[in-house]
Amino acid sequence: MSEKSNKKKKKNSQMIIRINNEERAQFIELCEELDSSAAREVRRFIREFIEQHDER
Repeated sequence: MSEKSNKKKKKNSQMIIRINNEERAQFIELCEELDSSAAREVRRFIREFIEQHDER
């Protein structure tokens, strides 16, 4: 999938996850240090996970 088609996809769903407060705080802090956002990093993880495990 090209970068252009990735950017054209609308983000129209939410996923609620439960993690402990300490892990969340560490994750948010690290994302900020890396000049990123938690949402961006979670989306990146999901895309990479799908790519690694997609058997189509």
